[in-house]
Amino acid sequence: MTAKKTLSHPVPREVERIQTGVRLEKRLLKVLKGLAEYLDLSLGDLLEGIALHALENKPPFKRQTLEKISQLRRVYNFDLVAANSHRLRETEGGGG
Repeated sequence: MTAKKTLSHPVPREVERIQTGVRLEKRLLKVLKGLAEYLDLSLGDLLEGIALHALENKPPFKRQTLEKISQLRRVYNFDLVAANSHRLRETEGGGG
C-alpha cells in the first residue's frame, strides 16, 4: 500500500505592496504582459513569482510555460538573452 503524495501549499501570507515605477526594455515588457495574461496573473504577481523563485535559485517555469514564452518571444521579436543583462543601453531619445 502506497501513500498518495499531496502537494503542500503554504498558507497565504499578508504582505504590504507598494506602487513602483520600473523601466524595462519594451519588448521584454510585452513578453511579460503576454505571459501574465496567459497565466491569468497580474504583471506584478508574475514578477513577484519570478523574483521569489530566482532568490531561491529555483526555476520559475515548467516546460509548457517555457514553450509559451518561446512563442511570445517570436511574436514580439524579442532576441535578448541573459548574457545581455547589465549590458543594455537606451537609444537616444528612448524611454517615451
